Amino acid sequence: MGSDVFQAQLRVSTRTLGASGGETSTTIHRRRLSVRSGPWRIAPKAVLRFKERARELTSRTRGVSIERMAEELARYLRGWIGYFGKCETPSVLHRLAEWTRRRLRSAIWKQWKRGPKRFAELRKRGVGPDLAAKTAGSAHGPWPLANSLALALALPNTYFVSLGIPPLTVCQ
Repeated sequence: MGSDVFQAQLRVSTRTLGASGGETSTTIHRRRLSVRSGPWRIAPKAVLRFKERARELTSRTRGVSIERMAEELARYLRGWIGYFGKCETPSVLHRLAEWTRRRLRSAIWKQWKRGPKRFAELRKRGVGPDLAAKTAGSAHGPWPLANSLALALALPNTYFVSLGIPPLTVCQ
């Protein structure tokens, strides 16, 4: 049925080389139409839109409880997974899941406000006294500390699952 004709569309572009405009170069670009050759990928613009929306939902200065923040984020993630869940590049989804959890850890750290409260919360969640004191007294901001060992121990991935945050990938 002439499938060879419809498998690829060729586009020829001509550009001028050199300042004099005397030489030209022809490039042939291949764009797949009906045959999928590689894995389904998430477009970079879609990832940027995801991050932009997630930043709005997990803003550290938003003034809502972490439970409400997680509920709104979970609603958005479920819709996003419904659309992009079939992608065949799990590394992108894995990185986005890590990034999202780091955003949430950062927001929680910001909500704890001061050193004594931060120390008490870390100790309550099973972090050792030395590590808790070092982290609570750190001069670093919420984003770098969200990637710290103390917050990873205090707020493990299972904590976010208990808040209702759906996993972006099957195995994390």
